[in-house]
Amino acid sequence: MARKGVLADLIEKKLPTGNSDAGGSAEPPAEAPAAAPFQGSMGTRGAIGAISRSIAGLTNAASDAERLRAQLTAGHAVVEIDPQLLDPSPIADRLDSHTVGELVESIRASGQQVPILVRPHPQSQGRYQIAYGHRRVRALKEIGHPVKAVVRQLTDAELVVAQGQENNARRDLSYIERALYAARLEEAGYSRETLMAALSVDKTALSKLISSVARIPRDIIEAIGPAPALGRNRWVALASKFDADKQAAAIVRRALASPEFAALDTDQRFEAVEQALQEPRAKPKAAGKTIVSGSGRKVGRISQSGRDLKISIDKKFDAAFAEFLVSKLPSLADEFAAAREEGTSDVT
Repeated sequence: MARKGVLADLIEKKLPTGNSDAGGSAEPPAEAPAAAPFQGSMGTRGAIGAISRSIAGLTNAASDAERLRAQLTAGHAVVEIDPQLLDPSPIADRLDSHTVGELVESIRASGQQVPILVRPHPQSQGRYQIAYGHRRVRALKEIGHPVKAVVRQLTDAELVVAQGQENNARRDLSYIERALYAARLEEAGYSRETLMAALSVDKTALSKLISSVARIPRDIIEAIGPAPALGRNRWVALASKFDADKQAAAIVRRALASPEFAALDTDQRFEAVEQALQEPRAKPKAAGKTIVSGSGRKVGRISQSGRDLKISIDKKFDAAFAEFLVSKLPSLADEFAAAREEGTSDVT
C-alpha cells in the first residue's frame, strides 16, 4: 500500500502556477476506483485480498500517470522553462525596434499572465523553439524569471501557422511586419496554403502583402522598422515609387546614413523616406562638348549616350542654322564615305 501512495503523490503533484492562462488546464487525475472485492473463501480478508487491492491500485496509478504524460505531450499543461533554453522561431515575425519596457514593468507588477507556446527544438536536445511569445521571453529574461510555457510537438508548418494566427488575434503586428513575415515564409519554401492559414488571408490579400515587400529593398524596410501608425496604402504608395524611379534606393540610402535619421522613431523614419523621394533633384548634366564658331560664338552642344550622338543648336546662335545643318547632312555623309574610301578621313 505504501507503493500506491508514492505513485499517487507523483501523479497528483500540482503543476506550476498559471495553468488557467493556457488554452486548457490539465485536469487532476481521477480518483482511482475501489478494487473489486475478492470472492474467494476468505472474502476480502487476508493476504490475497491485500495483494489484489495493491495490484489494482498500481494499475490505476500507472493509467493516471500515462494520462498525465499524454496531457503534457499534447500541451495541456503549463511548465516553467529557463529563458536561456529558448530559441526564437526560425521565421522572424517582428522588426527589431519593438521595445519591451512596458511589458517588463507589467510582468514585474502582475507576473506573466499568459503562457507562451514552444516546441522541443528539432536539432538541439534539451532546448526549445518559440512559436509565439518572443517579447514575453525577452521581458522575462531581462527580469531573470522563468518562462511559463505550453510545450507541444509541432511540425515546421504547424509552428508558423500558430505563430501567425496568435499575432493575428493580438493585432499588434504592423502592416509591414505582416507583409515581411509572409515574404520570409515564402522564401523559406512554405506553401501558399500554409501562408494563408498563418496570416488568415485569401490568395489575393497574400499576393498584395508579398508584392509590397518585394518592391522595396529589404535593408530599407528594416532600417525604417515596423511603423505601426502606417497602413497598407502608404506602404504600397512607397513601393510604387521604387518601381518608378531607379534612383530611389540610392536616394533613400543616403538619407538613412544621416545622423538625423537615426534619432527618429520608426513612424518618423517612414515619413523621412517619403520626404527624401519627394525632394526636387538637380538634373544630371549630360556629358558632351560645346561647339564654338570661329568668331567665338556658341553654336551648340554635342553629347553622346551609348551609340547615340545628339547635336543641340543654341537658339541664340541662329534659328535657321538648324535647318541648314539638317539639309547638309546627306551631302556630308556622302563626303565622309568618299573620304574614308580614299583613306583621307581621320575618323575611324
